[in-house]
Amino acid sequence: MAGSPTQPITKLLLAWGAGDDAALEKLIPLVYQELRRLARRYMQGERPSHTLQTTALVNEAYLRLVDSRQVRWQNRTQFFAISAQLMRRILVDFARSRRYQKRGGGAQKVPLNEESIISPRQGRDLVELDGALNALASADARKARVVELRFFGGLNVEETATVLNVSPDTVLRDWRLAKAWLAREMGRGQTGVTNDV
Repeated sequence: MAGSPTQPITKLLLAWGAGDDAALEKLIPLVYQELRRLARRYMQGERPSHTLQTTALVNEAYLRLVDSRQVRWQNRTQFFAISAQLMRRILVDFARSRRYQKRGGGAQKVPLNEESIISPRQGRDLVELDGALNALASADARKARVVELRFFGGLNVEETATVLNVSPDTVLRDWRLAKAWLAREMGRGQTGVTNDV
């Protein structure tokens, strides 16, 4: 995300939030490639025969973003964090619907470490991770948000700190503690969750 121009995106987000529909038309070409990168990263973690394609994921996220007029856009980092959250929701909803169609579905491993953020491996059980993240959010919402932003959103420590309005040290501390909590919650031996930072 560092390669994208920050100022034009932020200005267009603010204009769009203020009701300027023309700003949205100018914004989409600027953010589309980053949205595709996020979607591609998500889809790399899915099985090769997955019926939801990258373009469909981007389009569904786009439709939900357009419908989110109540969001008070602040900057591009917040925009991509919300986009990542929407893509996570779409994939989890899709996985749940597929799981209900195929009884049992079989649990899969969810590696939660820096390497998986850069190059996610196949075989994630997003439903299981989503459940664990929801449980973590009940215990500590900020730590769950750090995992969501870093793991699902691909944000670095500084970008995550900006979104959450905390220091980078706080993000690193929350990241470590959240990974330990998730490892315990999901079962270290069954899921492949590690505590590596």
